[in-house]
Amino acid sequence: MFVSDNAKVNSAGNLEFSGVDTVALAQKYGTPLYVTSLDGVKASCAEFTAALEKHYGGRGMILYASKANCNTAICKAVSSSGFGLDVVSGGELYTALKAKVNPAKICFHGNNKTDSELRFAIESGVGRIFADSMSELDDIEAIAAETGKKVKVLVRANPGVEASTHEYIMTGQVDSKFGLSIEKGDALAGVLKALASEHIELAGIDCHIGSQIFEVLPFEDEAEMLMRFLVDIRELTGVTLQELNIGGGFGVRYVPSDDPLSADMIIGAVAARVKRFCAESGFPEPFLMFEPGRAIVANNGITLYTVGCVKEIEGVRNYVSIDGGMFDNPRYALYKARYTACVANRADRPADYSAAIAGKCCESGDLIGKDITIQRPERGDVLAVFTTGAYNYSMSSNYNRNPRPAMVVIENGEDRLAIRRETYADIAAFDEE
Repeated sequence: MFVSDNAKVNSAGNLEFSGVDTVALAQKYGTPLYVTSLDGVKASCAEFTAALEKHYGGRGMILYASKANCNTAICKAVSSSGFGLDVVSGGELYTALKAKVNPAKICFHGNNKTDSELRFAIESGVGRIFADSMSELDDIEAIAAETGKKVKVLVRANPGVEASTHEYIMTGQVDSKFGLSIEKGDALAGVLKALASEHIELAGIDCHIGSQIFEVLPFEDEAEMLMRFLVDIRELTGVTLQELNIGGGFGVRYVPSDDPLSADMIIGAVAARVKRFCAESGFPEPFLMFEPGRAIVANNGITLYTVGCVKEIEGVRNYVSIDGGMFDNPRYALYKARYTACVANRADRPADYSAAIAGKCCESGDLIGKDITIQRPERGDVLAVFTTGAYNYSMSSNYNRNPRPAMVVIENGEDRLAIRRETYADIAAFDEE
């Protein structure tokens, strides 16, 4: 019935999420409200860990792509599950360190890391920096020399694989702001520069081809192209690089028609392709890394809202307005993301009412979605939107000076506040008088 395994209808006819009544959560904490199941997060982590062990003997590391949802509660949950962490900013690095994540298991991504961010990462002892450009390699070398450290680096390479996804979240093609092109020779130039750098320890190649991908073939093709590149590097330099980061981008279920790949399918297919290539080429099997983010948290999160105005335009469309919108979830406004929703206090009733879920911001495009089928709502009802655990809190804003929502986490059937709700005073706190 629901797109999330965490959801069911309880005996009161209300939506229950991870064992807790969502109507009670809305009453206790207010709305809008992000809700995350840490039990679900840990279960998702366990699936990836088991797949890596099953198909590759555990010879690698799973990194949580923290940009999907970065706060101390989630960082602690994934770290306690044995994951490393992928961060893309000084703020995400600070959060990971605050959550007591082992710096050696933190990897630093980003297409334009500032000098202060690189210095913070190097001085903090992060395990790896994924270098995105030639100039960044120069910056890493200079800062590492100043601090007297040798930094483990992977060069981000673009293999030219174009996954079937929205153009805003395609990253592995030649025309991309990220990484260095293999086809154009830039990636090889980056490898040679890193090998010649005194304070850089070049460990391998990093790649990411896109997001919300539902096919396994792009990941297999990516793996083989990167392995061929590693062979070319060895033939040219005599150096055998030992680490290969496949990245993430694994799709999740937003609507019932979505058919996501399991961790077992993804890692199994990639591992098989890598092992076959290595057996045929004589190249040693590399240390493999994967970066699930959305796949760990998306379906383990929902957002609760209170229904306000219900506007019915005969023969045109129904609008159900909520007390949130693009300030807590900008994904529809950005790329027409699709969602499934439910009236939480009427979850046992038929979902036979089609409506646009409208936010409260002063924008015509401020919608959670169009033509979403829900139970017929009334003002004051609680609306739950599923699959909001990824890229909702992390992309939220104070647009129209709306406070960011609170986040509640659920673990072992108990709910607790993970992030407090912002106040108007918080919003104005940095204004000069």
